[in-house]
Amino acid sequence: MEIPETVRITGRRVLQGTLRVPGDKSVSHRALLFAAMAEGLSQISGLSDGADVAHTLLAIQSLGATVERLDRHSVSVRGGSLAEPDSVIDTGNSGTGIRLLAGLAAGIPGLTVLHGDASIAGRPMDRIATPLRLMGARVDGRQDGRYPPLAIRGGQLRGIDYHLP
Repeated sequence: MEIPETVRITGRRVLQGTLRVPGDKSVSHRALLFAAMAEGLSQISGLSDGADVAHTLLAIQSLGATVERLDRHSVSVRGGSLAEPDSVIDTGNSGTGIRLLAGLAAGIPGLTVLHGDASIAGRPMDRIATPLRLMGARVDGRQDGRYPPLAIRGGQLRGIDYHLP
């Protein structure tokens, strides 16, 4: 069933029905990352079903989280034991995904390599690479770590006071 983008209602009739709002992409990325870091089992419902969030879901699996799809908008995630992935992680076309995953990878001992499509390869990463380096992560990429793919050697991070330029 195709849903129209615009619905116009005129007259004095009562409107009744159910509306399902798609999951928020930004919140979905974050929910998956928090569940991957958390000890034990997390259930997330209302996930966005877009490609960007699907890449983040595959990324947390590559990092060691166990994911079970419950339905189109719900997953169960067993987290808490993240580790160096066996292969490069593809973030697709997700700028939010690659940036958030870089922060997560910075806290995981070992090497994590993040890449994306041609669009992501042209997106600057300094705004996340600079503070991660100051916290103790080693972040490299094209043009001195400014552009993906990003190679992140994570581990013990230290807290910093960072003021956005």
